[in-house]
Amino acid sequence: MAEHSAASTSYSGRCSSFPSAEQRPRYQFGLQQTPGSAGPTSSSNDEALRPPQREGGGEGLNVSAFLPSGLEDSYFGDKSSYAENISAVNLTSPSSTRGQNNSHVRKTPLSSSRTGYRNLTPFMGYSVTSSSAVSTHSVASVIVAVIEGRGLARGEVGMASIDLKNPEVVLSQFADNTTYAKVITKLRILTPLEIIMSNTACDTGNATKLFSLITENFKNVTFTTVQRKYFNETKGLEYIEQLCIPEFGTVLMEVQSKYYCLAAVAAVLKYVEFIQNSVYAPKSLKIRFHGSEQTAMIDSTSALNLELITNNRDPRNGHTLFGVLNYTKTPGGSRRLRSNILEPMVDADTINTRLDSVQELLQDEELFFGLQSVISRFLDTEQLLSVLVQIPKQDTFNASESKITNLIYLKHTLELVEPLKDALKSYKTPLLKAYCSSLEDNRFGIILEKIKTVINDDIRYTKGCLNMRTQKCYAVKPNINEFLDIARRTYTEIVDDIAGMINQLAEKYNLPLKTSFSSARGFFIQMNADCAVIHNGQLPSEFTKVTKMKNVYSFTSPDLMKMNERCQESLREIYHMTYLIVCKLLSEIYEHIHCLYKLSDTVSMLDMLQSFAHACTLSDYVRPEFTDTLAIKQGWHPVLEKISLEKPVSNNTYITEGSNFVIITGPNMSGKSTYLKQIALSQIMAQIGSFVPAEYSSFRIAEQIFTRIGMDDDIETNSSTFMQEMKEITYIIQNANDRSLIIIDELGRGTSPEEGIGICYAVCEYLLNLKAFTLFATHFLELCQIDTLYPNVENNYFEIQHVRSSSDIREKIAYTYILSKGHTEEKNYGLKAAEVSSLPPSIICDAKEIITLISKQMLQQQRNTSETLKERAIYRLANMLVQTARNSRLDPNSLQIYLRGLKKKYETDCLASEQVPMEDQL
Repeated sequence: MAEHSAASTSYSGRCSSFPSAEQRPRYQFGLQQTPGSAGPTSSSNDEALRPPQREGGGEGLNVSAFLPSGLEDSYFGDKSSYAENISAVNLTSPSSTRGQNNSHVRKTPLSSSRTGYRNLTPFMGYSVTSSSAVSTHSVASVIVAVIEGRGLARGEVGMASIDLKNPEVVLSQFADNTTYAKVITKLRILTPLEIIMSNTACDTGNATKLFSLITENFKNVTFTTVQRKYFNETKGLEYIEQLCIPEFGTVLMEVQSKYYCLAAVAAVLKYVEFIQNSVYAPKSLKIRFHGSEQTAMIDSTSALNLELITNNRDPRNGHTLFGVLNYTKTPGGSRRLRSNILEPMVDADTINTRLDSVQELLQDEELFFGLQSVISRFLDTEQLLSVLVQIPKQDTFNASESKITNLIYLKHTLELVEPLKDALKSYKTPLLKAYCSSLEDNRFGIILEKIKTVINDDIRYTKGCLNMRTQKCYAVKPNINEFLDIARRTYTEIVDDIAGMINQLAEKYNLPLKTSFSSARGFFIQMNADCAVIHNGQLPSEFTKVTKMKNVYSFTSPDLMKMNERCQESLREIYHMTYLIVCKLLSEIYEHIHCLYKLSDTVSMLDMLQSFAHACTLSDYVRPEFTDTLAIKQGWHPVLEKISLEKPVSNNTYITEGSNFVIITGPNMSGKSTYLKQIALSQIMAQIGSFVPAEYSSFRIAEQIFTRIGMDDDIETNSSTFMQEMKEITYIIQNANDRSLIIIDELGRGTSPEEGIGICYAVCEYLLNLKAFTLFATHFLELCQIDTLYPNVENNYFEIQHVRSSSDIREKIAYTYILSKGHTEEKNYGLKAAEVSSLPPSIICDAKEIITLISKQMLQQQRNTSETLKERAIYRLANMLVQTARNSRLDPNSLQIYLRGLKKKYETDCLASEQVPMEDQL
């Protein structure tokens, strides 16, 4: 009863009129606006301007229940009952901003004063925003709070993020090292709109390392500090208890003792309430804990090197892994695909469940296209939920229009549940059956039935701002509110008068005028510019605000402007009364609305799976297996395939625990970098549940993927090429473990050859002590000799061919892009590449002579002893036997033949080792 009374409040006094000065939310996204309202969408058909005629005799409801004088329960209850009202909290403590030359300094709440800071105004905090942040804000929608432990707990980091487009709060807490690699990586994945930290983290002259690293790595993101007291773990736990929907209530058990993420969630929710001028309804948020051990870690540098999301040459094109796989039909599916690529899964059972679903989608073309068609009709369900569960603190005209629009979106979404269920019912795989079962929830039907008692059956989402305005005006059935019916008749008469007036003007001036509409101008007049009846090339003086775009004149008249004002006033009355009815309706269906979280998850996952299946239909991808071996038969680069006119050259890959370090050599432009990226991309594709570009593939689950690619100076951080290399390789060494995949493309090229070889050799020896799978491309041929000391090293090289035509005395290099066992025998291939360029012949000749002298002085031929070769033969045999015992699926006869082959190969290797000349062993 207490809860019920707290949730009961009247709208009278709050909804009776809209305030003239609105306190608008700082950030507004998509569903707040009418689709198509951004541009001057116009309609020349006068019939489109006429509101549809409604039949009388709608279902009889208690009209007085919807009138201001007799309003019942408010929508979602008292807004101050479940979260503190900002106005009641002391937020007016003096605040200041850091004394830096920032391009934007914005008012921010909850800040405290700090010595040495310039005092500006209450609510002012430390805010850093670069000029490019404006463009970032157009796509980013996540606000993140970060806090680190102090004293002995330093390195323990808590994070909480909330997406303003999606009512989901994600909590994280983990131990990080001094590089804060996990924090930076998680923030990169979130692409935050704004980052919040405690003011104590950036005290003048005593800023924490985490604070410095975040501000250094996210220069284009707004950064805000708030008072330390708002990072309150007790308040965070209360927020979760009050706001978390029952379906995700188990999160309380996960985070009860995770004090830092609880403190972060308290700060971020309080901050969002303040800047958005709204609070979240009770039991309305999906709150989950996301531990770092649940997904593979791909650091931001590796994501950039591999071009997972953004193309390094042109950020606008789709030549990325995301572009290759993105055939999603909904914004939610696209977001899920992006997050999966950046954080692949590490649980083989979950991955195989996805692969089963993709495989079944590919088996029946008709069912697949049926499912794809239904999914493409869904709007952004997550964003719709986000708007529905936020309660504005002021009932403005925009808030009213938004709520009516979103109710129409909700009706449209719920009407797609049955078609989606029908599209799924024929599938047999566990995941697809589970999603089909989730749609059996009777709450979908309950909500839709309640909506249909108030909203007209033929009201639905339509494109075009005028069409959508008409849908909103006539959303509520007739005979529910007498005053609403009168207001709508008035609106209809005004619209008819506008159409009639424009027809009269056309007859008066003998001009082919047509009625058009845009959200910015309202109703206006359009006419083709090449019309022959324009006298002296000028329009009549009665027409004002004349603009010309392409071949069309657009203009209005004083009378039409007055009619537009009357139309707008009538519209405000309609929206106000409709809003009251919609609020009442939403308060009735709110207890059932949590099923939309399930629907949102279902649609986004199905969208991603159908996207994987769609990608498979465009190329010959194969389903991957998961073992303890990385084996790819005839694999190719997925992005290169999309760019090239011909299919790229395919290559084999085989890495096991016994031969886990592969050195790759070959001339410049022979394909080393492409091959290395291809392996990493295939690994990621496999771990997100996609088929991969190969004839056969087997992968070991990688917990971390590291890359060291590229040789560029970083002017911004004043780092030379060599220092960049050292920073990247240091990061790999500090964070790699036995389950990592490490890709190194050149190392030590930024210093002298002797130092470069020494560093490469030392790094190789360190990595060889791990069981990580490492691929190391180099031009230092001396490194190839390391296989004489470490039997788990394999040498591969890219073949080339020397071509000499009859008309050209110079020899040319033809690249085959084929990978072979061993190391390259090519010498001085850099010099051959220089010959192809326009370098003068005299310089080429001098270089050849100098290289010959240096080679004689510095290089010594290293010999393989008989004992070393025999040890390698034994090692390889043992390794192959272990792999066979673990992974073989051969029948007994085939296994016997295979083992005989291993024995014969071992005997041949032993015989070869005994035939090494004596002088080679000395």
